[in-house]
Amino acid sequence: MAESEPVQVGEKRGCPEDEKDDTPSKKLRVEKDQKNGSPDRHDGDGEGEREGEEEPAGKASDGEEEVETFADMMKHGLTELDVGILKYVSDHEGFSGILKERYSDFVVHEISKQGKILHLDDLTLPPEAEEVPEVQPQPEEYDVLTEEQKTQLEKLQLYKNKEDDVSIEVVDDTKEKRTLVHKAIKTHYPGLETKTEEKEGRKFIVAYHAAGKKARAAPRKHSWPKNRGSFCHFVLYKENKDTMDAINVLSKFLRLRPNMFSYMGTKDKRAITVQEIAVLKITAERLAHLNKCLINLKLGNFCYKNHPLKLGELQGNHFTVIIRNISGTEDQVLQAMTSLKQTGFINYYGMQRFGTTAVPTQQVGKAILKNNWKEVVDLILKPRPGAEKEFMVRCREEWAKTQDPEAALKKLPNKRCVEGQLLRGLSMYGKKNIVTAFEMLPRNNRLMYIHSYQSVVWNTMVSRRIEAFGLKAVEGDLVLKGTAAHALSAEEAESCSIHDIVMPLPGFDVIYPTHPVGKGYRELLSADGLDIDNMRHKVRDYSLAGAYRRILIRPTDVSWEVIQYDDPRISLVHSDVEILENKPAPVFNKEGKYRALRMEFSLPPSTYATMAIREVLKLDTSIKKQTQLNTTWFN
Repeated sequence: MAESEPVQVGEKRGCPEDEKDDTPSKKLRVEKDQKNGSPDRHDGDGEGEREGEEEPAGKASDGEEEVETFADMMKHGLTELDVGILKYVSDHEGFSGILKERYSDFVVHEISKQGKILHLDDLTLPPEAEEVPEVQPQPEEYDVLTEEQKTQLEKLQLYKNKEDDVSIEVVDDTKEKRTLVHKAIKTHYPGLETKTEEKEGRKFIVAYHAAGKKARAAPRKHSWPKNRGSFCHFVLYKENKDTMDAINVLSKFLRLRPNMFSYMGTKDKRAITVQEIAVLKITAERLAHLNKCLINLKLGNFCYKNHPLKLGELQGNHFTVIIRNISGTEDQVLQAMTSLKQTGFINYYGMQRFGTTAVPTQQVGKAILKNNWKEVVDLILKPRPGAEKEFMVRCREEWAKTQDPEAALKKLPNKRCVEGQLLRGLSMYGKKNIVTAFEMLPRNNRLMYIHSYQSVVWNTMVSRRIEAFGLKAVEGDLVLKGTAAHALSAEEAESCSIHDIVMPLPGFDVIYPTHPVGKGYRELLSADGLDIDNMRHKVRDYSLAGAYRRILIRPTDVSWEVIQYDDPRISLVHSDVEILENKPAPVFNKEGKYRALRMEFSLPPSTYATMAIREVLKLDTSIKKQTQLNTTWFN
């Protein structure tokens, strides 16, 4: 089966052909790590958001020399052992495969708070529930436009001259005539705005595109029906694009600030994902019009509601994952997937929580918690080994040499990265006001560092808990009663399941297990120079309340099949857009030379699908380890 043409659903920045091919950015051959993969191996007390793997820096490679170069750059990265990910819950033998060979091998559908798996399956506009419907222009009203004007307006609407405009002279200048022209344009050419201008004593109605620069010149006050919900909710389908990148593209076309959009969670970049988005007082018509102009994005399932969306409101995510070229036998796959379905996996924070460079995010978080701001700046800006773009290397070298934030900032073509924002803050407020300069970073970015530190502590302590007591509840374990945690007595532990047990992220508003593993929290934080009894920070944002997290997660809606295929270039998942466009589903050949494991499962929010896959294949999911194992696996 030949690869189908991609859906041209991002922003046009050139020829669509530049972005359309779903080709592998790198094939990662994932072998079972015999040395570190044993479930009963104890690796000592080594210290170690969104679901989705970070795409490694560097170009895709087809040649062995380039692959080895990338592997060499990544040798400074983290492995799972560095962040406390040490244990497995099952005793089956792992097997090899290729994870995320294509972005279409990883498909995520959001699960709404009502429990519905969201799909993009309707591109129609919602019916209007207006008490007094607007008077639609009659055919003769459309006739106020000449054929030439209609042609010009159509070209403008389709972005063929989006920075241009179309001027229509109103010869019979009456308010009624002008109103007819305004209505005709807005009704028949959605996405265009109009304004009235006077030139040399003559009246013109000027039509321009909402996404063009000239839209700023004459913003219109749109009337919004009182009985229509203020927020237009829609389903966003995206391919190989980060959630915030997608929202930035929509913001640019609609001339909106990105914070006008709300969503329940960010989704993977290297994947096909489907999620709900809400936007304030933008019509479904304007949003649907964007489908003509977007690549790798598509919008649909429009409806109006009276509320925005909130982070974390979702019930979870449903994953469809393809692991290509598996080596496991049918029995091995059956044993691994049955264990995942019945027992689950350790609810570790995945590798994407900790960054991919030689300076892990948790080190910055620890420095923030210790109020060591000079170290925070040094960790973020100092030169580091590993895979980085040339301009970032030059920026770091300039900072190391001169400690001059303005000179270092000049080395960056894009000032919006973390380093650029910090340098801009240091330029504005000086090196003696680092706390204020650091606040130039968005709040979520700043909190990411301390959450990363909490996460590595949690991973480490959960590994110790599994090592010490295995998969049964014991005296001193914690369970939740409402929102409060309770330490189990020996008698209570007898009637509790391992799936009931939670472990705390360190903070001032949590309790710790009363068995010996609980004391490990104090020892670990003390070794890092932190006081577990004083987790409040001088800067309120960085005070850690803590939280509780289940140590084991059992996925729901688990299903799987081993499929065989001949063409490694074809997609093995029938996407929502392909279904909408009536494109044929993938065809599998029972005698095909390649074997793949197709697995589906649902997870609650803030859990990592990569950790479920790790449990099935018994693999180290770090880019460093995968790259080391994959330097020779190239077709």
